[in-house]
Amino acid sequence: MTTTRGDNAVRATDVDWNVIEADRLRRTYAGGFQAVNEISFTVGEGEVFALLGTNGAGKTSTVEMLEGLARPSGGTVRVLGHDPYTDRAAVRPRTGVMLQEGGFPTDLTVKETVRMWSGCTSGARPVGEALDLVGMAKRAGVRVKQLSGGERRRLDLALALLGRPEVLFLDEPTTGLDAEGRRDTWDLVAALRDGGTTVLLTTHYLEEAESLADRLAIMHGGRIEVAGTPAEVTATRPARIRFKLPDGVAPGQLPLTLRAAADGPHIEIRTQELQRDLAELLRWAEEFGVHLAGLDARSASLEEAFLDIAAQRTGAGTPGVGTGDNKGTGVAA
Repeated sequence: MTTTRGDNAVRATDVDWNVIEADRLRRTYAGGFQAVNEISFTVGEGEVFALLGTNGAGKTSTVEMLEGLARPSGGTVRVLGHDPYTDRAAVRPRTGVMLQEGGFPTDLTVKETVRMWSGCTSGARPVGEALDLVGMAKRAGVRVKQLSGGERRRLDLALALLGRPEVLFLDEPTTGLDAEGRRDTWDLVAALRDGGTTVLLTTHYLEEAESLADRLAIMHGGRIEVAGTPAEVTATRPARIRFKLPDGVAPGQLPLTLRAAADGPHIEIRTQELQRDLAELLRWAEEFGVHLAGLDARSASLEEAFLDIAAQRTGAGTPGVGTGDNKGTGVAA
């Protein structure tokens, strides 16, 4: 999957067609607050696209426009070739939506809840099949008010999958789930993608985005700041080499090309050429008989890219990631 970038635009290439298309999308609330500020992106058929961002970044406002729950203040959005707000009757039966919180009648059982929802869903799966998908078959007779938070999220997901959706919107799908439940959900989302379902996901779990997403975008202040595959996004950040020098070896003895920062004997090297600089460091250590205690070398993480963008709230952003000029970091084709 190749990603091309223009000004605040994220577009997929190499897909049969784009199931979701947003072009210069805006959403402005009363008082003039612009929650979404002219963002553009596409999501290809059978792709998992993750939308990330700090609280207030504009994720939920964006997803509500894609789901047809809110009219854009400007720009256009198409889902399956239709405007999801004005052509809701054409789009809604082909989509599944899992909101951050579901509102269930608490006195109904799990099975009764799914059966009730099934009656409002075109071409619904059998109730038992929907519950099996999310691991809730054994809880079918339990009243909703007796479910844990994680079990309610599983029920939310079962309802979103009832209509065998072509497009699935998942808003924080694994909040409240334990580690096993989260992994089960990841496996289910991966299987749906492999079956051709297009998935747009919001999550605060960066590991979840790295595991599931074919591509992702990080929003800040209503704009897309950086986007691409998880590997492309993390490649915009420097790798790290950390170690501790033994007594008697000064940081100034390190090769100048390594651009090391020192905190006493603790050294950190940030580099875009991890293999080259690590090899140089090891050659130097071998030549001078230096033991590098606690040596740790690793590529940048998605968390680092995310936190760099989040730091802009205090004006401490890192140059090169979301510099505030609405262009973000380019991930070229």
